[in-house]
Amino acid sequence: MKQVTQTLKTGIIEVNNVPIPTLSDKFVLVRNLASVISAGTEKTKIDMGKKNLLQKAKARPDLVKQVIKKVQTEGLAKTWQTVQTRLDSPSPLGYSCAGKVIAVGGLVEGISPGDIVACGGAGYANHAELIAVPRNLVVKVPDGVSNEEGAFATMGAIAMQGVRLAQPLLGETFMVLGLGLIGQLTVQLLRANGCRVIGTDLDDSLVDLAEKYGAKGVRSSDDAARFCKDLSGGHGVDGVIVCAGTTSNGPIELCGEVTRIKGRVVVVGAVGMDIPREPYFKKEISVVISRSYGPGRYDPFYEEGGNDYPIGYVRFTEQRNMESFLGLVAEGKLDIISLITHHFTIDQAPEAYALIEGRKTEPYLGIILTYDDSTAAVKQQGGRIETTPRKIDREKVGISFFGAGNYATASLLPSLKNMANLEFRGLVTASGRTAQGVAKQFGFSFCADTFQELLNNDTDVVMITTRHDSHASSVAAALQANKHVYVEKPLALTVDELRDIHDAWQQSNGAQLMTGYNRRFAPLTKELVNFFSGVQGPLVVNIRINAGFIPEDHWIQDPVVGGGRIIGEGCHFIDLAAVLTGSLPVKVYTSSSRKKNKSPMLNDNVCINLCMENGSIANIIYTADGSKAMAKEYVEIFGGGRSAVLDDFKEARFFEGETKNSKHTLRGQDKGQKDMLSAWINGLRKGTPCLNYESQMQIALATIMAVESMTIDCPLVIDLSIVTGSAGGV
Repeated sequence: MKQVTQTLKTGIIEVNNVPIPTLSDKFVLVRNLASVISAGTEKTKIDMGKKNLLQKAKARPDLVKQVIKKVQTEGLAKTWQTVQTRLDSPSPLGYSCAGKVIAVGGLVEGISPGDIVACGGAGYANHAELIAVPRNLVVKVPDGVSNEEGAFATMGAIAMQGVRLAQPLLGETFMVLGLGLIGQLTVQLLRANGCRVIGTDLDDSLVDLAEKYGAKGVRSSDDAARFCKDLSGGHGVDGVIVCAGTTSNGPIELCGEVTRIKGRVVVVGAVGMDIPREPYFKKEISVVISRSYGPGRYDPFYEEGGNDYPIGYVRFTEQRNMESFLGLVAEGKLDIISLITHHFTIDQAPEAYALIEGRKTEPYLGIILTYDDSTAAVKQQGGRIETTPRKIDREKVGISFFGAGNYATASLLPSLKNMANLEFRGLVTASGRTAQGVAKQFGFSFCADTFQELLNNDTDVVMITTRHDSHASSVAAALQANKHVYVEKPLALTVDELRDIHDAWQQSNGAQLMTGYNRRFAPLTKELVNFFSGVQGPLVVNIRINAGFIPEDHWIQDPVVGGGRIIGEGCHFIDLAAVLTGSLPVKVYTSSSRKKNKSPMLNDNVCINLCMENGSIANIIYTADGSKAMAKEYVEIFGGGRSAVLDDFKEARFFEGETKNSKHTLRGQDKGQKDMLSAWINGLRKGTPCLNYESQMQIALATIMAVESMTIDCPLVIDLSIVTGSAGGV
């Protein structure tokens, strides 16, 4: 299918052929009929893409701080690779559209195939032939409302949320500052609400248009403050809704001048916010920044989870804002058609963006992209897109990827790309929108829209780097297809999923399974293992992880999708304990801090005690409540008169006897990803796995039981036979 994207590194806008997005249970698959280019919001993104690297850094100092911290932790080379990968990745454009529903997820109610709907949300309602949108960002378009009018629903919701926050009363006077698309819609909404409206903009033609909708116009040459006082009997306007987009502080200063005592200022657009204290203090002016489409925006529980807010407590959510806006359009109270100045097909998208970039000098306001009103063009493309066509070299290991998120593109793909006798074959991502860009960047032969496409004869190895809830089912499917499998941790979220994987592995024809426990391959981990190799007797290991805070609405904190942080990341450290002690865990007891309103399963402040098969013990302290100034990972090992310390995989210190000690410091942090991949590929070529299958299953089971132990507050024996039917081994 066709999609409009921009590459952040170059700023180039293209119409790319990308895979169709995957439909999940709470999403709706829509064939676009019309979408609106938001000249303000999208121009900001485009302008950022046109900047050089230094200009980008000046524009986003918050990201620069993140990069500096990453350099300090992971080194310059890896950080540079991450930054370049992000800049090279194509980014989808668009967030407001309308189309026809062609499929709905199993948990979606109230929407059926064939319905005409309006869709919203950056990253979802893109300029693309097909889009997958969460149910709560989809509303039916009323009868009598055209596709083009319906495509304005998201922009209308932005304007409506700004008006709602201003709390206009019948007969009040409001100024709308900035008369682009959102500003013109705001003027009309205020007029429909029975308010007098003053409209101002630096572009006099936009002021003229606002006057057609009933506003009193203030042009660039007029004295806005005097005009507002004269129209309001000297009191000042009741409120100002700022819809401008500028780094200047002028708009917020003007608001202080024109607003009456105890008036309201609502900021919808991105403007300078250095609020002058004197006028705002003396008049006690209220200032509110409007959050996009309304309540629910940026809340994964609402948007992705499909959970509505009760109407008795939240009358107008972002979805209900979209609905009420379209209702006003259907009643003829808003004029949308006159806002549209240009129409382009999706193939002409670069020409459309030339308008807002200034490469075409002609006035514009509402720019509509239109799409083929049939599915024929999409169907002809099929589910597979050739990106780097070439003849398959059977002498090389053919690797296909399921998932291409930040970790895969920054840590896995760059290392694999530099290895000899490998070929990247197929790539599938959940959304589909990033697949083609990553495929071209790393030289994949093709990208596709279904995981099944990776299980054909093109592929020798499937690498699974998706979200956690899809790991086990994907591993099982790949093993059943006799493909070697690499899966990012965790291997599974439940014991039943482990059983499914084991059944598939037994049915495969010698397929290898590899879980991404990279820390066991780190250079300093190997030195620690070697240092204690001569010790006869059990070891004592203490591992402390200062993991840092992750919000509860993050997907990893979802018990169904992410499984929580202990299953998601804690498995790394259970595996590390097994490597350092040279033995697998056979007993686990987990205790956790008691936090109000925190599910025991999702607690990320825990202490995991492990008893190992050889008599060693390990203690893992995992906390999310520590200071960011402290290093993340710290390991201590004791045994046989020896001790050692591993500090954040950058330095190791070794102690023996009463006086002997030494230290090994690396130039940068190395958690073993590159060495892990090298060992894994060598194992594939030789037919000898670098990581024992049973030990991977035991570590996965130990992690799941660690969480179970925490929930029931009881020690548990780790018996692999509950998964395999027989006792496991190292």
